[in-house]
Amino acid sequence: MLASSLNKITKNLVRNKNAYYCFSKSWNVNNGELSYEKYPFLKELGLKEVNDGVYNGEWKGNGKTVTTYNPSNGEAIASVVEGSVEDLEETINKMNADKSLWRSTPAPKRGEIVRQMGEELRKYCEPLGKLVALEMGKILPEGIGEVQEYIDICDYATGISRSLNGKVIPSERPEHFMLETYNPLGNVGVISAFNFPVAVFGWNSALSMITGNMTVWKGAPSTSLTSVAVTKILANVLERNDLPGSICSMVCGGSEIGESMINDKRMDLISFTGSTKIGRMVGTKVQERFGRHILELGGNNAVIVHDDADLDLVIRGTLFSAVGTAGQRCTTTRRLILHQDIADTVTSQLVKSYKQVKIGDPLEDSTLVGPLHNQMAVDIYKNTIEEALNQGGEILVGGKQLDRPGHFVEPTLIKISSDAPIVKEEAFVPITYVMEYDGDLDKAIHLNNNVGAGLSSSLYTKNMTNMSKWISHAGSDTGIVNVNIGTSGAEIGGMFGGNKETGWGRESGSDAWKGYTRVSTCTLNYSKDLPLAQGIKFE
Repeated sequence: MLASSLNKITKNLVRNKNAYYCFSKSWNVNNGELSYEKYPFLKELGLKEVNDGVYNGEWKGNGKTVTTYNPSNGEAIASVVEGSVEDLEETINKMNADKSLWRSTPAPKRGEIVRQMGEELRKYCEPLGKLVALEMGKILPEGIGEVQEYIDICDYATGISRSLNGKVIPSERPEHFMLETYNPLGNVGVISAFNFPVAVFGWNSALSMITGNMTVWKGAPSTSLTSVAVTKILANVLERNDLPGSICSMVCGGSEIGESMINDKRMDLISFTGSTKIGRMVGTKVQERFGRHILELGGNNAVIVHDDADLDLVIRGTLFSAVGTAGQRCTTTRRLILHQDIADTVTSQLVKSYKQVKIGDPLEDSTLVGPLHNQMAVDIYKNTIEEALNQGGEILVGGKQLDRPGHFVEPTLIKISSDAPIVKEEAFVPITYVMEYDGDLDKAIHLNNNVGAGLSSSLYTKNMTNMSKWISHAGSDTGIVNVNIGTSGAEIGGMFGGNKETGWGRESGSDAWKGYTRVSTCTLNYSKDLPLAQGIKFE
């Protein structure tokens, strides 16, 4: 029953991105042979055994050839010829050459192109979702859900394109008025991580395009096939409308491409998804040249369960938030803070639920948890458990790597003191720390806030006073603050992002579109006089 509930939640919650910024090649168990022919949906997406990794109106690639691997079995899938720094230079030159055309296109017409992109993505939703499951490792419902999220943000952005409005402001001067205008920034660079290889680019590109910017994308090297497949779909729309490909371009590559984008003054905005460590360097470099940045970094997310909580909601919500995507979401529940009176009941029920979760091939319908993305993550999983035990932790369930091909591990609950240093660190694997508080909600809120990251948090309670405090200045300090739902599963209508060491970036809904624009305050004088503000006389 609980496994069925997790499957239902997984299929319904289609949103979240994450921030583990590592690129490592898996082992190859098939002696260099590609498994491309085993997956017909790759051809349906226009992929070949070897694919060009640069698009700027034409397909090319002058960098090294990289192979991506299936984290479920280590088999090589297909290869991508990455871009060189020279390819990036050519792409940015094309962006600059074509930007006048795009920014002078009326915003609703830009929105129409984004709408068509959403429709094109709909046609390929299932095969693209299968590719995400194959290459990244998340289960198929989550892979399809991630593509759906890009479709949804296209719909949302299309509507926003008709309401990119500023304000009209009264002037204290006679026959004057003021207004705010929002104009394109220019060139936007998107650097995304492996764990959400479709949606994160979608959030950025849809809003960037409707606000009149040129966009270039560098996805994670380990999910390069997904980057190429998405770009092929978008390129179809641009080419049908006789628009330059530089509007929505792509350069696959490693750190040299990312560093070039970050340091290039022609890139007006860099949107970076990754670890806090790398994000700190990105933010510093971009700020040094007075560029703009959107940072979506780590999250050490907590769930507080008060003594009046609906425990059925707690178990179902925590199960998905803690084990979904094998713990590789930035909004994954890392800490479970339980009221001491209900702690034993919650942990015993969660342990039973964890034991029902099927781990396996993400393309199989019955699978609820797929593999970790690479061997590096497996090593982090093992080392984190060892260190937690050294700090007094007790494994309640899980704790082992599965004895089978692939990067499979057991989702793990560890009971530990809230004072243990390790609970303040995010490992980005399916490990959740369980700790207790003595009933004082303020103490639980302190534990929630007493970490560097500030992405997502949740409180389970039926008490309106507790709910109100939780979302107030006296409550959670995270960017996403939930009540009676898990830490994962945000919707596109609201801004997505976190505070503190999560980077303060905001993407997706609400007013996030303004981050892709430059705002000007304008004063218009329709009189023949020149009065000064504040009553100043200069005569």
